[in-house]
Amino acid sequence: MAKTNETIHLLILDSSQNDAEGLVSLLRNAGRATRAHRITSEADLLEALSHGSWELMLLRDGQSEEMSVDQVLGQVKRLDKDIPAIILTEEFSRERTVELMSLGARDAVPFLFQDLLLLTIKRELSALEERRRRRLLDAHLRESEQRCQLLLESSKDPIAYINDGMHIFANQSYLDFLGYEDVDEIMCIPVLDTLASDSQDQLKEFMRHFSDPTAPPRSLDCTARRSDDNELEVVLQGSPATYDGELCTQILLRPKNNDAELAEKLKQISSQDILTGLFNRHYLMDQLVACIARVLESGQAGALAYIAVDNFVQTKGQVGIAGTDLMLGDLANILRQHAGEEMTLARLSDDAFSLLCQPCSQERMLEVCERVRQSIADHLFDVSGRTVQMTVSIGIAPVTDNAPKAQDLMGRAHNASAEVRKLEGHADGNGILVYNPITQEALGAEDTVETIQYALDNDQFRLLFQPIINLRGDGEEHYESFLRMLDKNQNEVSPYDFLPPGGPAEMAAKIDRWVVSQTIKHLSSHRSQGHDTRLFLNITAETIQDRTFVSWLSTALKDARLPGDSLIFQIAETDAGAYLKQVREFTKALSELHCKLSISHFGNALNPFNTLKHVAADYVKLDGSFTEEIQKSDDAKERVKEMVQALQNMGKLTVVPLVENATVLSTLWQAGVNYIQGYYLQAPVPEMNYDFGEGD
Repeated sequence: MAKTNETIHLLILDSSQNDAEGLVSLLRNAGRATRAHRITSEADLLEALSHGSWELMLLRDGQSEEMSVDQVLGQVKRLDKDIPAIILTEEFSRERTVELMSLGARDAVPFLFQDLLLLTIKRELSALEERRRRRLLDAHLRESEQRCQLLLESSKDPIAYINDGMHIFANQSYLDFLGYEDVDEIMCIPVLDTLASDSQDQLKEFMRHFSDPTAPPRSLDCTARRSDDNELEVVLQGSPATYDGELCTQILLRPKNNDAELAEKLKQISSQDILTGLFNRHYLMDQLVACIARVLESGQAGALAYIAVDNFVQTKGQVGIAGTDLMLGDLANILRQHAGEEMTLARLSDDAFSLLCQPCSQERMLEVCERVRQSIADHLFDVSGRTVQMTVSIGIAPVTDNAPKAQDLMGRAHNASAEVRKLEGHADGNGILVYNPITQEALGAEDTVETIQYALDNDQFRLLFQPIINLRGDGEEHYESFLRMLDKNQNEVSPYDFLPPGGPAEMAAKIDRWVVSQTIKHLSSHRSQGHDTRLFLNITAETIQDRTFVSWLSTALKDARLPGDSLIFQIAETDAGAYLKQVREFTKALSELHCKLSISHFGNALNPFNTLKHVAADYVKLDGSFTEEIQKSDDAKERVKEMVQALQNMGKLTVVPLVENATVLSTLWQAGVNYIQGYYLQAPVPEMNYDFGEGD
């Protein structure tokens, strides 16, 4: 939190000068040094937000004639500022408080409750300081990780990381040393195969030493075998390490002899784009990471511009590759003329460039980009005596103290550039747009119902399928279906993004029926090809309470000639506990159709087994948090093992989701888990195409 001896920079919206001064006095009397500014107009607000650094906003609701609290919150959100706003109301209103917090306010406190106001301010200042500290640490961590990765990749020493006998990382020196051209080649080769046969047994014993992550480094004299089958005498140095969050072993190869061929230097990573002479994408992204860190430290904002060449493919088709290269060279020169010395100019890809500047206001970057846009639009490019015109669409993303990771920030600028073509009069581009967080946010509850209905009516939902594998290897084919909605750009959107936390209750049953209907169609077609496949389908509490659903399902199964036992309906543990009577009736009705039942997210209730005493579930899927915990704690492993054993004693088949790596598999096997699911096996995909024979 802000230290008591540090000054609080405060923005106040209050029509009464006396009341505003009273708020400042309140803070000062509480021992908080305060420097305040009273907002007098929208222009005054924008000036303050653009050129000042603020820790707190106190906004009097309904008292200012200059502008409303809603407008202030909107401008703060539009400019992507992390300034906690506390609304001062005349009296407490639940509805108004919910509305204000939905707009971005941190809390609403009655104006006369000054003791409560002081506690709320203390809480928000503390939370702000923690957020700033976390963002700064995240920025430093990302920067350190990039430096470490760069050191590994640029090291003259051949270095690789080994997990379960396989390469998971190898730098260029390692590839050159062993004669491989591509890192993908080495990833498919066990480390044993990179040694001569008489050294392989030595390596096996050597690697066992590093099963203990605290083991000291060791060296091994052995014979390496290159891809061309030439053999080299080397010293292999090993040590325990962690790569990408997984325990592994780092190995470093050193030639016994100082042979010039073996001591080949690593190719230096170039920071320049060969064609234009500008910096390349790798350099720009490194600078963006550093820029974000500087913004967090200094409080001085920056700006990033993504400059996309309009209709690049068509232009390339007209003038050819050589002609396009000439045009891009000229374009780079135009960009150089307008980019200030303090700006970093880079070429990101064939048709995209970028400008980065810090400190730099959004307005300054707009001015520079407008000059760039106009100059390019006015320039006549000469390609072998042929005149060609070019335009660009530019997206600008402010780099603020609330900025996301570098890749996400670049995504903001890229999205803004793409949105230019959707502006009126800019179908072919040739415009500038500043990223606005408000327009990119998830839809509100009122819009969600309308949007979901539109998606249902216009076939904008899609199903994805993820395999669920039997750990006992009996070849059963199970999948779980997942729902995605397509946005206006035909990009997939997760339900977490298009549904509000509570979900629009009136739409849940409609969505469930769409999912079940489409799943039955997919499954019927898939089974007609000879597959004995079963599908897990997630349903909501609204469907559980819908007395017409089972009769509708019966008709749908008959029409598709699909056996009921091919469908496994999955209910969340919280819904099963909250609607116990309805779930019992629903389960009984499903059993008459021979459909199965699964309880998901199991284990979070105070007494999870109580639900199973009343609900005849066939499958139980543990909550994903258990998968994470068993990788960190032996106690967690034992708890999961006991839970799985108890469930199986009750006749339940157990499923563990979120299996993301191989290290957890042995634990789940030993625990007796029946089925596993996760990205380690396969991500959700549009087709049921997993080869279940792989586990045989």
